[in-house]
Amino acid sequence: MALTSRKFVSTTGKLSLLTLALMAAPFAMAQDAGWYGGANLGQSNASIDDARISNDLLGSGLATTSIDDDDRDRGFKLFGGYQVNKYFAVEAGYFDLGQFGFVANTVPTGSLSGDIKIRGLNLDAVGTLPITEKFSAFGRLGVAYAHTDGSFVGTGAVNVLNPSPSARDTNLKVGLGVQYAFTEALSLRAEIERYRINDAVGNKGDVDLASIGLVYRFGGKTPTPVAQTTAPAPVIIAQAPAPTPVYVAPPAPPPPPPAPQKVSFSADSLFDFDSAAVKPAGRGELDKLATDLRGVDFDVINVTGHTDRIGRQAYNQKLSSQRAEAVGSYLVSAAGIPAGKISAKGVNGADPVTKPGECVGTKVTQMLIACLQPDRRVDIEVTGKR
Repeated sequence: MALTSRKFVSTTGKLSLLTLALMAAPFAMAQDAGWYGGANLGQSNASIDDARISNDLLGSGLATTSIDDDDRDRGFKLFGGYQVNKYFAVEAGYFDLGQFGFVANTVPTGSLSGDIKIRGLNLDAVGTLPITEKFSAFGRLGVAYAHTDGSFVGTGAVNVLNPSPSARDTNLKVGLGVQYAFTEALSLRAEIERYRINDAVGNKGDVDLASIGLVYRFGGKTPTPVAQTTAPAPVIIAQAPAPTPVYVAPPAPPPPPPAPQKVSFSADSLFDFDSAAVKPAGRGELDKLATDLRGVDFDVINVTGHTDRIGRQAYNQKLSSQRAEAVGSYLVSAAGIPAGKISAKGVNGADPVTKPGECVGTKVTQMLIACLQPDRRVDIEVTGKR
């Protein structure tokens, strides 16, 4: 039974449009490296080459009057893999593409019916493109070791020489898909794959599987409910009356320490988006600060990096710390400030400047990024005197 495919192009086009639409959002980090597993279920499609069947029958002196095709079935796959980094994974699995068949009626009177079952193993290289914090697109390229079992029955004038052919062959497979992460551990995946198949009677063709499934990442975090406890009511204990106080004049207080001077820089003026490298315009701003610090006898300079609330907390913590350290390093190298007098730390988005309700929404848009701009900053606090 000859298999070809005519439907993969249109379906791939729809999936590509979805991928392009998602790419309009800002890039985000993919999940951490580690093992994962999952399962997909969907519809498999094969186009049966009716012209070839008719020609084969005609070669035996039989004219085909009609052919009924059964070219769709349910397919599934089980898979497991290892995410090497945010862009690349290796994945292996078992697939079952289902069963396809046809019935051809002939003159002189007779019929030829054929069925083929396809299943096997695959090994793929998977490239991932992170799009947002939860969405990603991916493509795959690999090999499929497929086992095909055929069954052919002839009636009347049709004589079948080999009623039960089978074949085992290794061929190329490709695919495209998108993935949405509900949590760090659980994701929803939708994809389209094309399998190159030997149909057990000497012909090669393509079978497409469009499927949807779940992916579980081992070691990922899932939300856990926080138990709420009620503090016991305070116990009031009667106390003896306090003795009459004796007034002693306190010593004169020491002079108050100099009030710290605080300067805040917009992170967008110092760094490019999602970067911890000080850009030329930002170096100019820090040079002005370094000039003002000349002649100041300071005890310590505290540099604190802040991010907005967009993105994962762990990633924002790392980025805010890197930006604070970059500013501190520049002040040491450019202004000659002793490294021991600079303290740098990052606090991610825990101390926003914007008020609650001022920047509404959780979907990452350019409007939300612009509204949260004041939160992305670097504060420099100097304690000392001239």
